[in-house]
Amino acid sequence: MPHFLSRMESSCQEFQVAVRTSPGPASGTYGHLRLNLIGSQGETSPITVNEAERHLLPGSVCVVPVRAAAPLGRPLLVRLRLQARPGFPDLDWHCGGVEVRGPAEGAEPEVFLCDRWLRTADGEVELRSAKMCLLSGEPEQQLRQQRLRELQLRQKHIRWRCFVDGAPHCVDVSGVKELGPNLSYTRKSPGGELRYLRGFIGRDEAWSGFTELQTLFTLNGNHNSTARFVQAHWADDWFFGYQTLNGCNPLLLRRTRLLPAHLSVTSDMLRPFLPDRSSLEEELEKGNVYLLDYEVLDGVPANLVNGKQTYLCAPLCLLHLNQQGQLKPIAIQLQQTPGPQNPVFLPSDPTCDWLLAKMWVHNANFQCHQLVSHYLKTHMLGELCCAATLRQLPEVHPLHQLLMPHVRTSLQINVQARASLLAPNGVFDKAVGCGLEALPVLLSRAAARIQYRSLCVPDDLADRGVDQLPQSYYAQDALKVWGALHRFVVSWVDLFYTGDDDVQQDSELQLWIREINTHGFTQSSGFPQSFQTKAEVCQFVTAVVFCSSALHAAVNFSQLDFALWMPNCPASMLRPPPQAKGTVTEADILSFLPDVSSTCSVLSALTLLSQPATDYVPLCQYREAVFRDGDPRRLVEEVQAELKAISDDITERNRMLELPYPYLCPSRIENSVAI
Repeated sequence: MPHFLSRMESSCQEFQVAVRTSPGPASGTYGHLRLNLIGSQGETSPITVNEAERHLLPGSVCVVPVRAAAPLGRPLLVRLRLQARPGFPDLDWHCGGVEVRGPAEGAEPEVFLCDRWLRTADGEVELRSAKMCLLSGEPEQQLRQQRLRELQLRQKHIRWRCFVDGAPHCVDVSGVKELGPNLSYTRKSPGGELRYLRGFIGRDEAWSGFTELQTLFTLNGNHNSTARFVQAHWADDWFFGYQTLNGCNPLLLRRTRLLPAHLSVTSDMLRPFLPDRSSLEEELEKGNVYLLDYEVLDGVPANLVNGKQTYLCAPLCLLHLNQQGQLKPIAIQLQQTPGPQNPVFLPSDPTCDWLLAKMWVHNANFQCHQLVSHYLKTHMLGELCCAATLRQLPEVHPLHQLLMPHVRTSLQINVQARASLLAPNGVFDKAVGCGLEALPVLLSRAAARIQYRSLCVPDDLADRGVDQLPQSYYAQDALKVWGALHRFVVSWVDLFYTGDDDVQQDSELQLWIREINTHGFTQSSGFPQSFQTKAEVCQFVTAVVFCSSALHAAVNFSQLDFALWMPNCPASMLRPPPQAKGTVTEADILSFLPDVSSTCSVLSALTLLSQPATDYVPLCQYREAVFRDGDPRRLVEEVQAELKAISDDITERNRMLELPYPYLCPSRIENSVAI
């Protein structure tokens, strides 16, 4: 018997296991934690970590011995299970990670990262080593199987549903709580000053005059230098053109060398607004003519606001780049179909006619900005890629780790938007020309028309012919930020993919892009259907990161600045577009604009949406553990240094501008869509 016992003891291995609870004040739990180790040759029996004097306190480390009765081999996985303690509240636990030290003298501990919440409802959770790798680089069958189990569990939790037919799908949850603690977040907002807006909410009549609007603006916008500039110049043609480049929707302006057949303009009609001894044909050939086309709004049903019918139009607006480098509007046709009741408005028309025509363009721009440039191209794209990442890329995949800090928050904010802003009695329903009936029409049309190239900054700016315009500060800054992000992504991909063959053989990556296409945009959009090269992967990942961070900053945090003076950005119009010239007086203009109540409802929403969080994470600032050491840390430090230099350049340039363009300064860009 003694001989048998000594043989049994010699076959046992003892591991020292340190379980870390994260330091946050609410990270601890009363629950019992069960743990066992899975190795290359076997696994241990489960033990309870927090017994007797050991507790899962915030910032604590519980060290326990774990015995393996049979050879375990190299530890591959740590299996955890949180169980409620009888008689105590069932609290979630935030696990920082687990370190396992083998029995060999002086052995280095193996680190199994967690850095997430565990719940009793999760059942068994498996942690693996912190080293990122592709599926082809997995040395052990147990680890390959663990990747598959992880994705199968996620696919049960993260499911798809259709929000709007024809538009990208969204996550199938009814509220934020269903996302669970690891996909939700808290945001510390400074809160907007709404005191001077709330008192108007019950007043549904028209504004009595521009003096009343000026009083509202003075109390709400006096502290905002950009808004004051907008209010001073909103009626100027040069500033109308400036906003197409640097306003809250800089994505629509496009150079044209061939006029649309349904735009009823002639060379003689436009000659007074072109340089001497030039013609429309010459200016088109030189590339000096630009077009805003809101065709996507044609026939979209208009909303009923405060019991009053609103109206939409689908303008065509022609602009000319003059010899001073200014873009000026030279023709506006308010509807797509030409005819005697659809005149072309010109700068030489009566002042009120021309001003009202520009206001109709601003109204159309508001609808396309909010639902297409903002919601579709940043919020919906981020959610699409987040859900696909969770469903098809395991945590150990390097692209999962790179992408999630940029897309994780899109799930919660979109769930909240669909339950509030875009829901019955939300601001779109109660105060915007594109209400709930129009929303699915516009989103599905826009999704059908979207092109992948429009999400890739260098392609988009070159295709639209705005990359070289001297006053296009959005274009200048977007190219710089895109370049820094792209170089970062290329370096990241180079760490894990030796060549194009690795890309083609990465089955998880191919399933990821297939999932995005299945639940995203049409095949005619030009989105890659599969990845054949590292360059294709880098382009796509950069587009996702840029749209979820920089593009969102440009189209979200600018909107209040340009909308505080409401006539510059009317959310609805209460009279139909004019069908003849010379019928509008200055007194008539206010009767077209939103009433008092809906004006203040929209401004209240934009005030809240335009506030950066006090705890926001700036672009490429990563809190996740995988970015703290080795090559990942080096790459992060490099991109942060490059973004810092870009911020310094933009800040210096803005000092020289009468109207600064700050929205793409990297220090002000949030890492993800979080508002």
